[in-house]
Amino acid sequence: MAKKVTSKKVATKASKALKDKRSSGRTKSIAGSALSQREKKRKK
Repeated sequence: MAKKVTSKKVATKASKALKDKRSSGRTKSIAGSALSQREKKRKK
């Protein structure tokens, strides 16, 4: 099964949606889901 990874562009928009007080609960739920699928940064 393919690993799903959220793109940087989508992750940025999701982060902004979570910070926006006007975002609905549904929007924040979807944004959180997208960020949870974001690949972790690797240390060099």
